Amino acid sequence: MADSRKPLHSGGCQCGAVRYAAYAPLSHSHFCHCRMCQRAVGNLFAALAGVNRKDFAWTKGEPSVYRSSSVAERGFCNKCGTPLSFRYLSRDRISVTLGSLDDPEGVPIERHIGMEGHVSWVKLCDSLPTHVTDTSGLTDMVNNQGQGG
Repeated sequence: MADSRKPLHSGGCQCGAVRYAAYAPLSHSHFCHCRMCQRAVGNLFAALAGVNRKDFAWTKGEPSVYRSSSVAERGFCNKCGTPLSFRYLSRDRISVTLGSLDDPEGVPIERHIGMEGHVSWVKLCDSLPTHVTDTSGLTDMVNNQGQGG
């Protein structure tokens, strides 16, 4: 059954096979510089913002999902490879990659996280607050990514 709510944000992959909608404002927008996000998006940081899962829907197709660790999964298009989402398994939120939004200008970045992985020569929105990853709840996490990081 189609959702009758009007989306506040929409986006999708490069080839158009997977589309999504957020029916509430995206929040907690950030650049994540941790090594896991770097590898997941093939870049020096991931740009993400999230919403409660009840206010989110895949509107065309479904992403493939890779469980990058024992605590999180990442959605991507299995046709074109576009990274689309990040979700902690224990939380009822989903984050989307800001580059996959139809209007990324509408979700300004609020902070940097994962600064333990920050590449020193990256200078971007340097006046924003910065945080290292809080690893207190990750002591039993198993990293499923390849070697080196």
